Amino acid sequence: MREIDWKLLSELMKNSRRSDRELARAIGSSQPTITRRRNALEKELIEGYTAIPRWEKLGYEIMAFTFVKTKQALGPEEQHRPDHAKAKEWMMKQPNIIYAAGCRGMGWNGFMISVHKSYLDFDKFMEKHNGTLGPLIDSAETVIVSLDGRNTLKPLHFKYLEEDMRIP
Repeated sequence: MREIDWKLLSELMKNSRRSDRELARAIGSSQPTITRRRNALEKELIEGYTAIPRWEKLGYEIMAFTFVKTKQALGPEEQHRPDHAKAKEWMMKQPNIIYAAGCRGMGWNGFMISVHKSYLDFDKFMEKHNGTLGPLIDSAETVIVSLDGRNTLKPLHFKYLEEDMRIP
């Protein structure tokens, strides 16, 4: 990536709603250059733009971090494909799962983040999760976090990551 691309990505992470003209002013470049570079970044690097809501104002009370250990942790890749496909298909249909991936560490090899409107909603979700994916899972543990803001030390936002990015 060029230096201007790093600067543009950094500015977009702070606030992606700004116009190319505003971004050009902030970076010290021309608007046509910013438009071209943004288009290139959107094709190559930027997966999409999204708002980060105040979950509690939308009626969500809980964010859940669920770690799983699957039964197919070892073995040939071909052996994993059907289970992986089943898990992915199920998770893609759950609108309250905002991130899911394989992981390594502390004995876990799967991870998901989900949001829930209440503890009852979370409990029903986990029953559905265990009913569908339970045969594939050896164990699962969940940490739930209240979204009411009282215990938030630093809110979820990508603007903080921007502050850590360095232009190589």
